[in-house]
Amino acid sequence: MDQPENDWAYKQALMLTLANSAYEALLVLNADFEIIAINNAAEDLFARVRPIGERLINVTNSPELEGVVLSALEYKEESFEEQIIINKRHYRVRAQVIEREGNRFIGLALQDVSDLVRLNRARRDMVANISHELRKPVANIRIIIDSLFHEDEKPKRKRSISSLQSIARETDSLLWVIQEMMDLSMIESGQSIVRMERMDLRALVEDAVDRMEDQSSLKDIRIVHDISKKLRVWGDWDLVRRVIINLLHNAVKWSPRNGKITVSASVTADEVTIQIQDEGPGVADDQVDRIFERFYQVNSSRAGGEGTGLGLAICKHIVEAHGGQIWAVGQSQTKGGKFLFTLGLVEDGADAD
Repeated sequence: MDQPENDWAYKQALMLTLANSAYEALLVLNADFEIIAINNAAEDLFARVRPIGERLINVTNSPELEGVVLSALEYKEESFEEQIIINKRHYRVRAQVIEREGNRFIGLALQDVSDLVRLNRARRDMVANISHELRKPVANIRIIIDSLFHEDEKPKRKRSISSLQSIARETDSLLWVIQEMMDLSMIESGQSIVRMERMDLRALVEDAVDRMEDQSSLKDIRIVHDISKKLRVWGDWDLVRRVIINLLHNAVKWSPRNGKITVSASVTADEVTIQIQDEGPGVADDQVDRIFERFYQVNSSRAGGEGTGLGLAICKHIVEAHGGQIWAVGQSQTKGGKFLFTLGLVEDGADAD
């Protein structure tokens, strides 16, 4: 083999290595829209092996992708970008038109941006949800205050007290949203520090239940627990309490009036499983794997379905930071909503100072 052939073989191997090392799907077309080069990622995307010489539309079955190439040629731009959907996933496509020695080549790069699109959509929904969550209590507070100041006669003490209690409830709603945003900020900045210590689980649950009393009383919901006085777990008191409060808040939101929420615990091997059960509609089977995603919300058309979509995601982060797991049980397996999470068990010997 002479030197020119060696040079060409070397360059071809180099180009193939570069192309196949890319995360993106890459294709090169000639002026007739025939594929003259393709990398492994593109072959996997379109489920075709070495379709050299075939037309783009026949290989990809995507008129949108061919449309990107046509647009790049029509507008005579060296680089043209568009977002299209292929196989129900979102791709950012860049078409590069290259003229060399009288030949025209079109390079195509396809980047899967489905996760980014989903995240952007979730963030937009979150902003809309938070705006709604903030607007409602503020508007209610304004209405209550206006009713006090615009009455024909001096407000009676009983009505004034009732109005102040309503303002307090709406203020609590504002504080709840703010706290979730602060928690999210701590998580994303990596400033959430877990301080592991021995904790009395019964006292921790009672603390959380006490803090939920005002919210549960609004719907006449009873929160009961069956936790052994001797049960101790490893964890950060403030963070684990936040998990229990978030789960109780979620249970109260979905529970019917005059319902009951039960908190229980069981010991298995070296860990404790805490369970929170309510009498609400429960979690749909197709949502149990997604309900802990940041910004994800269940169908808000059902009663009580509003919120920021952050509470359960915060719970997941905290529990996993403790080395535990958290999950929901679907409607087909249980009646009502059921959430469980695990913490490390403090054994008798480890409890001695």
